[in-house]
Amino acid sequence: MTKHLPRLVLVLAAVSVLFPFLALFSAALQPQTELSPGLKWPSDPQWGNFATAWTTAGFGSLLKSSAVIAMGVVPIALILATLAGYGLASMRLRVKGPLFATLMLGMALPYEAIVIPLYYDLRSVGLLNTYWAVILPLIGLFMPFGVYWMRTHFESLPHELTEAAAVDGAGSWRTLTKVLLPTAGPALTTLGLLYFMWAWNQFLLALVLIQDPAMRTAPSGLGKFVQQFGQNIPLLSAGTIIVITPIVLLYLFFQRHFIKGILQGAVK
Repeated sequence: MTKHLPRLVLVLAAVSVLFPFLALFSAALQPQTELSPGLKWPSDPQWGNFATAWTTAGFGSLLKSSAVIAMGVVPIALILATLAGYGLASMRLRVKGPLFATLMLGMALPYEAIVIPLYYDLRSVGLLNTYWAVILPLIGLFMPFGVYWMRTHFESLPHELTEAAAVDGAGSWRTLTKVLLPTAGPALTTLGLLYFMWAWNQFLLALVLIQDPAMRTAPSGLGKFVQQFGQNIPLLSAGTIIVITPIVLLYLFFQRHFIKGILQGAVK
């Protein structure tokens, strides 16, 4: 019995994760007149609920906006976090400690507290109601965690790598690009997935900084959809599945790299 306990725990954990998704999918296929679907497979699945939710909420333009914002945030944030993490981990700087501590304070700052000043700043430079109004603040908000993540990765690498590169005459840039970055695949993949998920799920900044409803993110559009169809549980469930599907598919595609990146520090 004892040797089967870990498997039993894993099975229970998997069931606890899958149960909400199964309940959501089952609710999305119920007739729209059903107010409390519960966890039961409908006798006549209403697959048209997905088409109705897609058309009514305009998820085509909303998903496009989420993709544009996420694809704008991820590469820039990854590059900046990698450069800053490498600098704080490898270079000799007198202010390295205070600089890193100041940067980490950003992780404790709730971005809800700066939305109003951010609104007026972006309006003064003419970026309000554009994708950049969300992309640029998100890059800044993601920097503290990204720098901490990449700094931890570079510090976990054997010092012999950088020493050997220095002996061969490699400078800082060549050491980073030719020696250290090839080892950072799992760390960068995991960080990129987290960045993409956070940018895709952005709600408040898109709601405040973008006035055009068609340019807002899918979660913010889903919030308006909830206000419009608050009592229509099947339609709301269908809309929720549409919004979360890209994130789920992306995670399933990169799950090995994601898990490897999460465990990399512990293994080393």
